[in-house]
Amino acid sequence: MAQPTDYAFRLIVPLDASGIEGADPREQALRVVAVRGEEIVGSQIARLDGSGRGEVVFGFEGRPGELRVLIGPESAADEDLPRLQTIAASVSARAWLEPGEVRLEPLRVPPFYWFWWLRWCRTFTVRGRVVCPDGNPVPGADVCAFDVDWWWWWAGIQQVGCATTDINGAFEITFRWCCGWWPWWWWHLRNWRLEPFLVQRVAELLPANTLRTLPVPNAQPSLGVFDQLLATDGILQQEPAASVDPGRLDRLRKRLVERFPINPDAALRIWPWWPWWPWWDCTPDIIFRVTQNCRGTEMVILNEGYVDTRWNIPSLLDVTLVTSDEACCVPRPPGCEEGDCIVISQICTDLVARVGGNLGAPAAPAGYRDPGVAATHGDRPYGGDIGLSGECGNQMDYYEFEWSDNSGATWQDMPPAAAGSVSRIYFDSALLPGSPWVSVPFPFTLIDGRWVAESKAHYEGTHDPLTWGVSRVWVGNAGILMNWRTEGNFADGTYHLRLRAWDRPGANIESSRILPLCGTKEQENRVVITVDNRFVGPPHPHPCDGGTVHTCTTEPDTDFIAVRINGGPVEACDVVDAAQGGTLEIDFLAHDPDEHLAYYTIVAIYGENQQIDLLGLASATITPLTAAQVGPTYGDARSTQGAVAPTWAGGTYRLTITNLSEVFPVTCCYALDLRAYKRTIVNCNNSFEGHANRSTYTLTVTV
Repeated sequence: MAQPTDYAFRLIVPLDASGIEGADPREQALRVVAVRGEEIVGSQIARLDGSGRGEVVFGFEGRPGELRVLIGPESAADEDLPRLQTIAASVSARAWLEPGEVRLEPLRVPPFYWFWWLRWCRTFTVRGRVVCPDGNPVPGADVCAFDVDWWWWWAGIQQVGCATTDINGAFEITFRWCCGWWPWWWWHLRNWRLEPFLVQRVAELLPANTLRTLPVPNAQPSLGVFDQLLATDGILQQEPAASVDPGRLDRLRKRLVERFPINPDAALRIWPWWPWWPWWDCTPDIIFRVTQNCRGTEMVILNEGYVDTRWNIPSLLDVTLVTSDEACCVPRPPGCEEGDCIVISQICTDLVARVGGNLGAPAAPAGYRDPGVAATHGDRPYGGDIGLSGECGNQMDYYEFEWSDNSGATWQDMPPAAAGSVSRIYFDSALLPGSPWVSVPFPFTLIDGRWVAESKAHYEGTHDPLTWGVSRVWVGNAGILMNWRTEGNFADGTYHLRLRAWDRPGANIESSRILPLCGTKEQENRVVITVDNRFVGPPHPHPCDGGTVHTCTTEPDTDFIAVRINGGPVEACDVVDAAQGGTLEIDFLAHDPDEHLAYYTIVAIYGENQQIDLLGLASATITPLTAAQVGPTYGDARSTQGAVAPTWAGGTYRLTITNLSEVFPVTCCYALDLRAYKRTIVNCNNSFEGHANRSTYTLTVTV
């Protein structure tokens, strides 16, 4: 292997750290690189003697041309030295007219650089766990750490490292962090984004009249906003800058502070009221972004922002990251007792203790979530596909469901069309770094004349049983047993369901039994659910569906029965003169024949994005016509108007508003928008939108 001294052209770089007091120069090796243009043409590690002196030699086959020689600590990477502010020397191309060696004057290392280099490039380690809100671990999640800095209303982030969580949700990220960059290079490393919190803070710090002149905040940094701030009488003082030169921001900062002086402490370290030289920041400020792809789509389950920043982290940082509810977690192992038993624990995502008539819940109203609660979210039935989950049941091989509509006096087999199959997902760390997520379908299948589904325990026992809990673990709703498809298969009403277990030692199933509830010896497993679905389709008393906003259903139903101004009828699309004021009366329908109404609303929509809540106006009163209670919410009907759980049907009403100008403040076209919502939890979605209806009534009003 050729040595530098074997080459025709040689560069000798003497080093002198003899002026360093209080340190042994032999304890820190130096990295010396030779750079031609943007290309690194040589790199050497120099070890100094006891007097603090040493040298390195670079060899070149041909004339190397103009060079720069850069010195830094051994911990710095070759490619980083040209981007960091450090000791440098230049070698002219004229020095290489003839072959031979060029010896530079000794490059002296001042104490400032020597001691700064000790912390210039350091190694940081972040260790932690990713957990769901309930504390259960999140496996197979990609955790990325970012350094964050902020300038005006922008946040600049730089990824420092990523790792994947293991079966326990644990991860470790180790990265090297340097400071002392040239400002232009530091800026190049950043990805910028608009930070809403900083926008709000800047808006609070600037005078209101100044704020109105600013352009709409843009996602990418620009000096244009400051040109506007420093304009005199709206006239720009100079040509707007095409790009941001971070090295010149300090001069701009002084001009801004002179124009808008405030106490720096009130600015929460926001530039320009706080000095800003982030390229000299030797300790990172860290936020995290966590993604997971357990259901076939990458989901962002944690995305921290400026307010979550961990400032000036230590060299070893321990964190616990709590994700959103969308994460796939490892469920906490149930405390299953010895023996053959089961607990049907959840209806949709609701613990059965929240549903009336079930274990731990009030006895009545049976089958309703939050039974007897006098609030809009109280006494909610279920509809559509209803997921049922359970714990234990580890000794059964297969199972099926039975149902009863007479409180368990008689039982019937679940119709095949109503026994919706389920899928479970497990995380397999042995499949990393590829795709560790495996989705397994568990359909109800006809075996020996019975529609049964395989249990999770039986699947584990027939698929590498020794790997479960070691490299494989179920995630998400691993206890799901059946999606009960009620719509079109079951009439509205209250039902009891129970699970029947089977063994399958060979090709056939045997040993049929109703499993007891865990913790008891004779009490059957069962769950109580009230079902409320709806019929959609003709005939219907109001214009509906194709080309309308109204759904062809009476569950619930809405309608504008009559609209009057000062006693005179107003038809849809009429032009009304309301300049003299007066009274508005609206007779309307908001009704559910199943008596599961949640609430109704009426708003007037006009202009551009304008609306008025008619029920909340000061001069508004609601009078029942056929309804027993006014509402307008189930909570109101229950708490103060005498409705008895779990029923409120609504009906017809008259809304009277005695101050017409409250409804029609300006000349415009107004759309009266009536909406009604049921309390039914449809397809396990807690939104009230599942069973809703809407009517509109448009008129033009001049004032």
